[in-house]
Amino acid sequence: MLGAIALSLFLLKLKYLVGLIVILCKFPIVFVDPACRLSIIEAYEEYEYIHEGDVTIGGILTVNSFIIPFSESDEGPESLMCVSAMLQFYRQLVDFIFAIEKINNDPVLLANVTLGYHIYDSCGDPRKAVRSVFQILSGTREPVPNYSCVGKRNIAGFIGDLTSDTTVPIAQILSLFGYAQISYGATGSLLSNRVAFPYFFRTVESDNSHYFALSKLLKYFGWTWVGIIRFSENNEDLKLLSHHLSNNGICVEFHIKIHNYNTDVNYEPYKEIIQNSLTSVIVFCGTASMDMIGGLSLLSDAFSKKTIIVSFTVAANSHILDYAPKLFMGCLGLLQYFSYSLDSPERRLFLENIYPLKYPKDKLLENIWIRYYSCLSKDQMNHDLFAKMYKRKLQNCTGWERISHLHQFDNKFYSPRVLLSVNTMSRALHDIHFSHSKQALTSKIVYKFQLHRYLRDLRYDIPEDKTSVYVENGEHVSQYLIYNCLLDMDGRINVTNIGLFIPWAPSDQKLDKGSIRWKTNNSQIPRSQCSDSCLPGYRKAPRDRAQACCYDCVPCSEGEMSNITDSENCIRCPDMEWPTKKKRRCTAKIIEFLSYSEDVISVLYLMFSVIFFLITVLVLGIFIKYQDTPIVRANNRSLSFLLLVSIKLSFLSVFLFLGRPVDITCMLRIITFGITFSIAVSSLLAKTIMVCVAFKATKPGSSWRKWVGFKLSNSVVLFCSSIQIIICMTWLVISPPFQDLDIHTYPGTIIIQCNEGSAIGFYSVIGYMGLLAAVSFVLAFLARTLPDSFNEAKYITFSMLLFCSVWITMIPAYLSTKGKNTVCVEIFAILTSSAGLLFCIFLPKCFIILFR
Repeated sequence: MLGAIALSLFLLKLKYLVGLIVILCKFPIVFVDPACRLSIIEAYEEYEYIHEGDVTIGGILTVNSFIIPFSESDEGPESLMCVSAMLQFYRQLVDFIFAIEKINNDPVLLANVTLGYHIYDSCGDPRKAVRSVFQILSGTREPVPNYSCVGKRNIAGFIGDLTSDTTVPIAQILSLFGYAQISYGATGSLLSNRVAFPYFFRTVESDNSHYFALSKLLKYFGWTWVGIIRFSENNEDLKLLSHHLSNNGICVEFHIKIHNYNTDVNYEPYKEIIQNSLTSVIVFCGTASMDMIGGLSLLSDAFSKKTIIVSFTVAANSHILDYAPKLFMGCLGLLQYFSYSLDSPERRLFLENIYPLKYPKDKLLENIWIRYYSCLSKDQMNHDLFAKMYKRKLQNCTGWERISHLHQFDNKFYSPRVLLSVNTMSRALHDIHFSHSKQALTSKIVYKFQLHRYLRDLRYDIPEDKTSVYVENGEHVSQYLIYNCLLDMDGRINVTNIGLFIPWAPSDQKLDKGSIRWKTNNSQIPRSQCSDSCLPGYRKAPRDRAQACCYDCVPCSEGEMSNITDSENCIRCPDMEWPTKKKRRCTAKIIEFLSYSEDVISVLYLMFSVIFFLITVLVLGIFIKYQDTPIVRANNRSLSFLLLVSIKLSFLSVFLFLGRPVDITCMLRIITFGITFSIAVSSLLAKTIMVCVAFKATKPGSSWRKWVGFKLSNSVVLFCSSIQIIICMTWLVISPPFQDLDIHTYPGTIIIQCNEGSAIGFYSVIGYMGLLAAVSFVLAFLARTLPDSFNEAKYITFSMLLFCSVWITMIPAYLSTKGKNTVCVEIFAILTSSAGLLFCIFLPKCFIILFR
């Protein structure tokens, strides 16, 4: 079993070594002019910083930003020459050494244990980075994989590197050997894979986290239509950024890939795309080089009205902002926020003690002086060679110059990521030593395959902002600092910190927008949308064959509202509510019924009802007063009185139809007018029958004389009315009328009405009343030719004709109206038919009684 494991490890290492050879050999060798090759080789020296200690931390840092492959002869082995040292990168090297010295002077942290370091410059090249790892592991100038000639050295872990291109191959090697690694600048999302890189950590957030925050920043300002300019050769940055933009509802109008600037590149098509674009916000993503920015600076005029959003990977090389100030004027960017300051008396003293006279053999420091002070030490060889390389006239240095005196030293983009990396590893070392404190002091702790567990569980409590900064999935999570780029009087970029941007905070707490200087004339936030924002009351309707950010604003449909800007969908109001006129909120629907006070027609109906009631009372009084007169007696006094009472009650039933309907009034209104009208029509039918019987009884020897009297008339009224009463009672028992809310007939209106409950019951009442009227009409019509002394049949005929006409026309009107209009039709039919009976039957008799 152990043999199988050993064989597997051997094959895995062999596979890696083959891949390493491919990495080291896939780049072409650059041959320098033979005349000056020897001078370059003599001037070149590989930068290496070693300080032995009980525990060693390896460092792969990027100090020089460019590398030149060369060989001593045309057929000789390849060497890698690092050039173009950057001051901000050199400061990171200084931070590394300073952090080690500070930890060694700390009596509490790692007591009785001294930290050492072994640092190489990767020069930003994967080949040099891989070579440096094996140089540290083997302890030799020429790397020997899987071999160490420094037996006593106890390597704890590695710090580095700055970019993902160099960090990934380092992490692959160190994961194979089990060494923990903390990067201070690699942002590649691939490194977040804990399965592939279980020993990798970093003090900077990944591209995935940064682009997530960047998309939140764009959404915070309401920018949903942007352009993208990328500088990376691969599409990973574009895919990540596009993914997060899409998740936040932001569309990309265009994206442009910028290549290294040379004479063959035509930037005019790029300029035309940028100038003709509708967006006013353009995002720079990827890793930009000086050549790329140099070519893009030719298009500064095209960006005059565009706001540039700079990603972290672009601003990592902060010197590019000064290289193209007009291009970056007014830009916004995000930086990872560190709540503690780099500045301290110890660090300032440490920086003041870095100068050529103190470190005369430090060739890297000499190159920094050449680049930024344009001077060489007096004993420096190859003076002319360096002057040609840097294309400037060099002078002799005094040797007392300080890097802290350089204006490039004050860089607001500089962050304590290297310091944090070293401190993080030292705290993990402290924890592992504390957990092994019970072991013998002479026992040697093996950090391979162990230290990463202590790094993973490490937590940082930052008291300044009262937040917890911790390592999660191998990356350092924190808030963001947003900055604004402005031009100073000298035409250089002046970076102004706006404040903290917290992507996960509520919208009103993410950022204070007031202090940002915009490019717009009125200093308002630039608008960058494909379509205008849809106001509340409208919704977004997608356009055909267009991106989701391009849409039309359409009003909400009937019964719907939207109370937010750019609503995707409208919200339907509850059944009892209706949207306002602008459809921005829901309000209670208008309640409609035939009110006593609010409707003019109700007042008219009340007035006519009272007037007709009083007339009926007056007629009844006349008939009572003159009840013994021949005309009253001849027309059957009891039936006349009963008819007048029923007509009077029918006028009063109008009050049941007015006002807010309730269940009791709904039951009473239909039944009341049905029964009263049935009594009235039954009385008229009885009158008609009595007229016919009286006419027949006047003939000699007629058998109809026995039917003359009150019994027949009362029996007719009682029988006919009883049938209607039975119909009404059955209706009430089976399915009585009830209050009903109609919320669908009229939009925005709730009609409070009476539901008949049973349509059969309603039409049975109306039908039976119509049947009585029809029979009465037919009999009266047949009796109209009787002698004048019995001419009441003529009035009954006319009154029944009017009665039937009213109710026949009432039915279609009743069915075709809704709400209070239906009630108005019913009241009109009641008043008209009752008034017709009153005036047609009793008005001629009253005229005779009073005037003849």
